[in-house]
Amino acid sequence: MNTAGRLIEGRLKHLETHLEQENPVLLKTVQSFKKLDRIAYRTGLLKTDDSYATQIPWWPLISVLGTFSSGKSTFINHYLDYKLQRTGNQAVDDKFTVTCYSREKTAHALPGVALDSDPRFPFYQMSEDIERVAQGEGDRIDSYLQLKTCPSERLRGKILIDSPGFDADAQRTSTLRITDHIIDLSDLVLVFFDARHPEPGAMQDTLDHLVSNTISRNDAGKFLYILNQIDSAAREDNPEEVVAAWQRALGERGLTAGRFYTIYNPDAAVPIDDDNLRQRFERKRDADLEEIHNRMHEVEIERAYRIVGVLERTARDIEERAIPAIKEAVARWKRRVLWGDALAFGLLLVSLFGITLKQGYWQGFRFAPPWLESLTTSPALQIGVAGGALAVVLGLHFLIRSLAARSLLRQLRKQGDRLAIKGNLANAFLRNTKPWRSIFSASPAGWGRSARKRLTQVKEAADNYVQTLNDRFTNPSGDASVHLENQPMMAASPAVPEEEAALSPASGGSA
Repeated sequence: MNTAGRLIEGRLKHLETHLEQENPVLLKTVQSFKKLDRIAYRTGLLKTDDSYATQIPWWPLISVLGTFSSGKSTFINHYLDYKLQRTGNQAVDDKFTVTCYSREKTAHALPGVALDSDPRFPFYQMSEDIERVAQGEGDRIDSYLQLKTCPSERLRGKILIDSPGFDADAQRTSTLRITDHIIDLSDLVLVFFDARHPEPGAMQDTLDHLVSNTISRNDAGKFLYILNQIDSAAREDNPEEVVAAWQRALGERGLTAGRFYTIYNPDAAVPIDDDNLRQRFERKRDADLEEIHNRMHEVEIERAYRIVGVLERTARDIEERAIPAIKEAVARWKRRVLWGDALAFGLLLVSLFGITLKQGYWQGFRFAPPWLESLTTSPALQIGVAGGALAVVLGLHFLIRSLAARSLLRQLRKQGDRLAIKGNLANAFLRNTKPWRSIFSASPAGWGRSARKRLTQVKEAADNYVQTLNDRFTNPSGDASVHLENQPMMAASPAVPEEEAALSPASGGSA
């Protein structure tokens, strides 16, 4: 095993060590991911320094998105019962803040490189993604990300991400790229709007990105839309109209279903003199906050199901999309090679015929060059001529193979991005065009009966994992002997060596 292979194996063992104490069901899924890795290595979909298991966060992610001054930081401080984030009416934090649990009593703020360089967190090598969308910005990772530790017990076993408002951000392109990355990885997305802005239509671009671009997702149920600081509307003649205006604005962007919450911070509320109105606002606030907090607590369960779902989708993705795409690309490549060979060798024969005809080597239909007699009497010369001819033929054939493969690469890369295929489609295709691979091979490299059998095993295992999770969290029979509270999804205090206690992915990081 090379150095890269040993590194990825070490990361997986580190992950298994923590899961062994926290969640045996998820521990078994790591082994299933390893089976998929072996298929991907042999087919070329993955390089040996990568793993499907490290492409997903193994600890729950909650992201808090929204506009400037919409109360995101105040909400986070209230939830954690810890004054972690700076708050104010103006933009006070222009970075994405990744917060995880720490046993230390004091919170710490670490630079973005702590996230960019640590494969346990979901922003590993994010600087490369930023560089691709905004040249020169990748080196400024500390301007985009920061890591904070916090001793709040509510952070145990999860990661909380606070985002800067991006409706007036000079680094908009890079910020949106990170926002999309966060949305893809998160188990729960809280989208905040500011009730103090009476004209939601003025933020069309923000609403489009946070609403229009998310409602059609397969995981749209993980989005909660929150109208914050609604207490500011209590002094309006018709406070219900403020809520209605935002609901109409969201409806215009296609949001016709899903939860819409109205809350405000109890510790920083605008005084409401009317007792009946105050009580009505408080009841609605408390009910909505309780539901939001419950959803935040349940992400640990949702993450377990999501990981099993990723496992099954990855297996199906390989079998139903990646392999057919490789087969199709190889078939196109074969056709181009055969047509190229036919054209090249046809032109070569025509050229040779023209040259020999011009040299007078043909007597009628008989080829009779002056050196033919010497060739027929010298075995060594025959071998030399045959070897030279074979070298020319093979050289020309492999040149055509290479050119035909290159002509398909750009299209394959775009196809892989468009279909969101899990793996490097172009690299898997190139494995099938290696000189030692026959163009008449029936199956793609690394794909055969054993690979199909392994995929079937993984899909069956995924079904079993779901059943095990169901047994843990449901009890249709009403059997009183089943106590779900005694079967926690994540250990309340995972065993971590003291030197890792200050910052441990088992207490809030990502594999």
